[in-house]
Amino acid sequence: MSEEVARSFANQSRERERASQLTLMARLLPFAVSDAFTFMDLGAGTGAATRAVLTEYPRAQAVLAEYSPQMTAEGERQMAAFAGRYRYVALDMLSESWPDAVPTQLDAVVSALSVHHLPDENKRAVFLRIHERLRPGGWYLNFDPIRATDPDLEAVWERVNDRYEPDAPYNRTHRSHAEQARYENHVRYMIPLEPQLQWLRDAGFETIDVFWKRLDWVIFGGAKPR
Repeated sequence: MSEEVARSFANQSRERERASQLTLMARLLPFAVSDAFTFMDLGAGTGAATRAVLTEYPRAQAVLAEYSPQMTAEGERQMAAFAGRYRYVALDMLSESWPDAVPTQLDAVVSALSVHHLPDENKRAVFLRIHERLRPGGWYLNFDPIRATDPDLEAVWERVNDRYEPDAPYNRTHRSHAEQARYENHVRYMIPLEPQLQWLRDAGFETIDVFWKRLDWVIFGGAKPR
């Protein structure tokens, strides 16, 4: 991944568009504002989800799990205001094991715009590994796009999204080679919501819910039993 791509992920206008969802995800965590706890941001990128949580909870500590050195370098720049409250660890979400640098009794795990990039077998494995690393009562929340269950529903989502983004129909048919490659990478492993909820159940999570949904965007998750 190039520095240019890493910086595009850190685009401030994009982060502002998702700010309310990231704040909601932070507030869904079962902590008081004054609580001290440690959470992991899985596939953290430049740390947008981490910044939302650390802003809500001034005594929280973050572990940002990220594979790309370029994203980590850009994240260090973006995270400067939170110095001393976070650390990056190198973690490949496709790996069969997680490094020892990831704590084994995390209070919470969040992920944003990362899990949908994984093949299905890796999604299932990641949910299991998250469950293993959480303390009893710990929470996992995921903010991600999903695929529609059938073409008719997909057409509804596209039609409504186009009302919010009038340039979208033109942009879909006039992508550059690089834009088309990014789009194909974005949707390559995207799947409907229900299988992912079932994989959380299979991993041992409870109190599972879809806490927010807007067409093809969702926040879902659950808790490890006490």
